[in-house]
Amino acid sequence: MNGGYKLSVKIGYLGPRGTFTKLAVDVAFNGEHKIPFKTIPQCIDAVNDGTVDLGVVPIENAIEGTVHLTIDYLVHQVRVPIVAEIVVPIQQNLLVNKQFSGDLSDIKEIYSHKHAIAQCQQYLHKHLPHAEIHYTDSTASAAEWISGTNSRPVAAIGNLLAAKEFNLHVLRENIHDYPNNHTRFFVLAKDASKLKINHEKDLEKTTLLIFLPEDRAGVLHQVLSAFAWRKMNLSKIESRPMKTGLGNYFFIIDVNEPFDDYLFPGAIGELEALNCEIDILGTYPVYHLSIDVDKHL
Repeated sequence: MNGGYKLSVKIGYLGPRGTFTKLAVDVAFNGEHKIPFKTIPQCIDAVNDGTVDLGVVPIENAIEGTVHLTIDYLVHQVRVPIVAEIVVPIQQNLLVNKQFSGDLSDIKEIYSHKHAIAQCQQYLHKHLPHAEIHYTDSTASAAEWISGTNSRPVAAIGNLLAAKEFNLHVLRENIHDYPNNHTRFFVLAKDASKLKINHEKDLEKTTLLIFLPEDRAGVLHQVLSAFAWRKMNLSKIESRPMKTGLGNYFFIIDVNEPFDDYLFPGAIGELEALNCEIDILGTYPVYHLSIDVDKHL
């Protein structure tokens, strides 16, 4: 897939092995040196300090929404450019130790990341209403823990890669509540030339960080109008606290267009005239990728 990609390129991702982030990395890249990190901040820091060339971190799930830790860390701690976005389908499965010989009704405890638990809430409510829920750092860490439980009536929620990595049995497949379950991942890099994804891009986006001036009536309407009359398509608008006091927010705006020399400078100039502060977090291609289970597992 990426036959010409040099092995010297190091890609960091939210680990351990078996996470959905690792699955996204395996689908998008091939043959590079892939390094897991325990937390999102550690992965972003590794890009910033040059430990890795690229970093892949989750930013949004179709069911659970934005991964706030990612966007807050990029805004408040380390500004590393977004150079690509990867979108992959998410399939959650109920995984058990191969020594477990019981059935679904015998499961007493469920382990997984809070987002995975939330994505399967209706299934758990219907089929495992009395199971005790335990939250873990990632779906993969839950699967890794289950690998050491022998015949105990416990299960993890995770993907098929985790099942393979930790030699688990898939007790039930596709237990997520909504079929159109996808997650967006940011690819971060200081040097965009390191990025090589040999897939056809679906579109290009630009992500803007906007700090509004003092709280006054109509200012958000004025901000959005700067894009509206230029017919710039906004795919996402989200507010996050500035962490300076109640009622103080910044805005993240995704525009479904690459940065250009005409529309964006005009819109930014209009916002600056309103005393807004604007920063460009990235202008980048978006790749919607499918997962070939036989190829990537």
